[in-house]
Amino acid sequence: MGDRLLLVGCGKMGGAMLSGWLERGAEAGDITVIEPHPDAAEAARRAHGVRVLEAPERVADDPPAVVVFAVKPQTLPDMASAYAPVAAAGAVTLSIAAGRPIGFFEAAVGGDAAIVRSMPNTPAAVGRGITAACANARVGADQRALCQRLLSAIGEVVWVEDEGLIDAVTAVSGSGPAYVFLLIECMTEAGIAEGLPPDIAARLARATVAGSGELARLSDEDAAQLRINVTSPGGTTEAALGVLMADDGMAALMKRAIAAAARRSRELA
Repeated sequence: MGDRLLLVGCGKMGGAMLSGWLERGAEAGDITVIEPHPDAAEAARRAHGVRVLEAPERVADDPPAVVVFAVKPQTLPDMASAYAPVAAAGAVTLSIAAGRPIGFFEAAVGGDAAIVRSMPNTPAAVGRGITAACANARVGADQRALCQRLLSAIGEVVWVEDEGLIDAVTAVSGSGPAYVFLLIECMTEAGIAEGLPPDIAARLARATVAGSGELARLSDEDAAQLRINVTSPGGTTEAALGVLMADDGMAALMKRAIAAAARRSRELA
């Protein structure tokens, strides 16, 4: 990638990003990781050969092009301000911490700082995530392109101009993997109720959801058409969809669920 990178936090999501950057050609020598937990720090050193520090001391002496915050949101109030000198030196701040708005980082690292707030999801761990990002007015074209490249290492990227939409993003894609996993659970339980052995029901449900997702990803047809393609008039799928697509069925439940998640996201912010 050719840019110096500072990664703050190397847990599951931070580690996934780090792996993606290195696989896409970033040099280990261009990456510094701040990781206060000794076990995670040692794991990053051994797995990736990157420089790992326990605190950001002297980082501003050789400032990176970007600081990526991949830490738990509740830890940020006590630590973000330590990176103000790096932001003042021109680094763009890229956050994947849920619930922390751009204004939080502007207050923590400086009002003139370039800030990108993003919301990835857990399929990033296998390179199949999707991230929505929003930039403040101080983010330049080159900085936005750099953040795009960094986030693309863990999956697809979309940009929203209105930060208020991040709450909806959180509800749809940030929390969304849990909805899909619940679908697998429910399909498994329903299969067991129809007499299938639990292990076979679980395999059928998991593979069906995974395969259907991949088909949707690769297809030029939208989800509605793909559904229609599976549904023969008078057949078994139509019988099931008569239940799922009823007025009180899946669509109504999903709207209520996503509204609840979006509302909670706004409360947490």
